[in-house]
Amino acid sequence: MATHRNPHAGLPFADDDTAIAAALEDVCVPALMCSMVHMTGDPTWIRGEIRPRVAILNNYESGLTADEQAEIRSRAVPVIAQWRDAGCPEPQVPSPKLVKELMDFMAAAPVNPAVVPMFADDLHFDGADSGAITWKDEISPNVRNAFHVVVIGCGESGLLTGIRLDQAGIPYTIVEKTDGPGGTWRDNRYPGARVDIGSHFYCYSFEPSDHWSEYFCRQPELRAYFERVMRKYRVDEKCRFNTEVLKATWNETTATWSVEVRTPDGSTDVIEANVVVSGTGALNAPRMPDIPGMEEFNGPSFHSARWPDDLDLAGKRVAQIGAGASGFQIAPTIADEVAHLDIYQRTAQWMFPNMNYHRSVPDGDVWAMRHLPFYARWFRFLMFYPASGLSIEGSRVDPNWHDPEGRSISQASFERRGIFENWITSHLEGRPDLIEKSMPHYPPSAKRMLQDNGSWLKCLVKPNVELIKIGIERVVADGVVTEDGEHHPADVIVYATGFRHNDYLFPMTIIGRKGINLREQFGEEPTAYLGISIPNFPNLFCLYGPGTNLAHGASLIFQSECQVNYVMSAIHELLLTGHRAMEPKTDVHDKYVATYESEIGQMVWAHPTVKHSHFKNKDGKIYTLSPWPIPDYWEWTRKVNPEEYDFA
Repeated sequence: MATHRNPHAGLPFADDDTAIAAALEDVCVPALMCSMVHMTGDPTWIRGEIRPRVAILNNYESGLTADEQAEIRSRAVPVIAQWRDAGCPEPQVPSPKLVKELMDFMAAAPVNPAVVPMFADDLHFDGADSGAITWKDEISPNVRNAFHVVVIGCGESGLLTGIRLDQAGIPYTIVEKTDGPGGTWRDNRYPGARVDIGSHFYCYSFEPSDHWSEYFCRQPELRAYFERVMRKYRVDEKCRFNTEVLKATWNETTATWSVEVRTPDGSTDVIEANVVVSGTGALNAPRMPDIPGMEEFNGPSFHSARWPDDLDLAGKRVAQIGAGASGFQIAPTIADEVAHLDIYQRTAQWMFPNMNYHRSVPDGDVWAMRHLPFYARWFRFLMFYPASGLSIEGSRVDPNWHDPEGRSISQASFERRGIFENWITSHLEGRPDLIEKSMPHYPPSAKRMLQDNGSWLKCLVKPNVELIKIGIERVVADGVVTEDGEHHPADVIVYATGFRHNDYLFPMTIIGRKGINLREQFGEEPTAYLGISIPNFPNLFCLYGPGTNLAHGASLIFQSECQVNYVMSAIHELLLTGHRAMEPKTDVHDKYVATYESEIGQMVWAHPTVKHSHFKNKDGKIYTLSPWPIPDYWEWTRKVNPEEYDFA
């Protein structure tokens, strides 16, 4: 009987020794050493004196010297050649003891045994998709076929939900307001748009990651990735594109949702569903500022998430209002094209020095990810481990720490601040005016930490770029007037002003039990149990819901895999028991929220020095971010606990 090769075990190849040696010049040596253990079964590769000294985010050398890396590469060439000559046999699954040793090696420190299962689950040594649905045959076809799920949105989480529903044999419809998949990576087409989580971690764990062209890839490649995954799993066959959900109403009698949609021709339709899964996220509704005179401007003006495809900026004077995550990427990309660029910045941003941010993945590294057993998985681990939220305590305010200026929250925060300050001052040397404008007056990480390889700071010193911190009084027909009365001419205005992060499921109307309106229940304090399920709204599940945005580690796709796993467990519970509806018990939800509020209030993101943050609501409270260690949330979402729910 034919067996399928583990997709992570490396594709067979016939490259000669010279080609192998050339490829190894580009590889991550710690990941190569782990691959050698898989290839040979010999753990001495990771037991010698050459071993990682640090595990730092975006550091692929792990502290190895150039000579140490050269030695490992030289030793590896004949071993890889021998494996090639043997036909590239698939390695055996390593023992749990060896897996732990490999993790300790890559982490440059003993990994807590309690979190080993989470990392092992992501490494896929047995070749199986750990999140794949295996209970399809437990449910009779008649029961499955009588069940229907509506998924709102075909971004990364909605697409993932479709994949899992297909595996479960459950009929579903994905309603997507745009013309294809990708969500934020379809909407945000502005110049310079790219991911700020490593590409090899910002992807589905069950899909190969040997195809990325950049370590932090740009929007077109991400959009193409989601389109390719959609076609591979034939999710497009269940999608209704250019269709927008307007309203969803719970019917107590039938225990179903009536989902009202606007179709491509402008008419309305109603889809009945047993379960509704919201995959809209928090980056789907642009937030425009409220500046007097915006409608008077004569030239093109638009939100960065609605960038016109045919826009020509050559020789234009551009006003960019906003210098957060989107503005940080736009300005360096367009600065050399425009005649003049005014950047209006309300708050300076901390940035994480990352020299790999615009770096292409060299051919040798692509080759290794494609052909060397589990090399790509260990490279992914190298990004996952430092960003796994194990260090969430670094985001917690030390009550015994005293900083009279409020610019740090602990000794570690103070030290990080020094590193980030040096990055800024070293790039802006000789420009005290720009240093003053660019230096944040709040602790590192209190707002979203941005990535910089120097491009942002180099942009600011260009002769045709001006960073403006004076507030805007109004927009006029030909530009912007600041609060000091100065007129700044502009041909184009870009509003890089973020999204309605706190307005979950906006602008849809969601009506639950007893006619309760979700927007009214949420008010300014949106809450959900585990960020997924909501009292009074049976069979409604949110992905990337309240309190699940990540500012301390992992990636949103990893978070989505956790949440979709939980949602599928809930659907399984409904089908298996014959119950028609489920919602979290009020006391379970309320206890969770009380703990959440206590935890989030102790974190750096709630620091009082931050006056403007999309993390906070109008009252300065936070209901968007997760304060939980990543391994804890992974554990909580593995399976629904029926005792925490009311069933009907």
